[in-house]
Amino acid sequence: METPTVRLRQAGSSDIPAIQHIASLTWPVAYCEILTPGQVGYMLSKMYSAEVLQRQMSREGHQFWLGLVNDTPAGFAGFSPVEGLVWKLNKLYVLPGTQKTGLGKLLLQKTEEIAKDHGALMLKLQVNRNNNAYTFYHKHGFTVAEEKDFDIGNGFWMEDYVMVKKIL
Repeated sequence: METPTVRLRQAGSSDIPAIQHIASLTWPVAYCEILTPGQVGYMLSKMYSAEVLQRQMSREGHQFWLGLVNDTPAGFAGFSPVEGLVWKLNKLYVLPGTQKTGLGKLLLQKTEEIAKDHGALMLKLQVNRNNNAYTFYHKHGFTVAEEKDFDIGNGFWMEDYVMVKKIL
């Protein structure tokens, strides 16, 4: 069996449908035992509309990178500067069938590399306290800085760990 070709490239406006597609396939799997289908739908529409993604890319300083497997989008990371020398990993998702291939690790490494190139000393993220991704981030050097609940509207809450990692 042939080894798949994995590569990363920066995403732009034309990649918004691919980002939306990956999110629409990963979220129901990632959150099916944590969030109600109503909350998953609400958050997807709030966080992944074309307008929101375009604004983040063009006016809010977010960078998005696609992970490609055999030239097909299979994951993405979105990150941005937030305060001083701190950058935030806002989004990192890999298609369920592509998880555990190293693609998530590559996307995380690219995030750290770019943040460091821009002078960041720390990377932070939020992850649901019951999400298996917590283990992935912990394995890659992130530690829990705090537990925080975020009111995201419509009666829904994000119950997250805020995790941080020093960039060396």
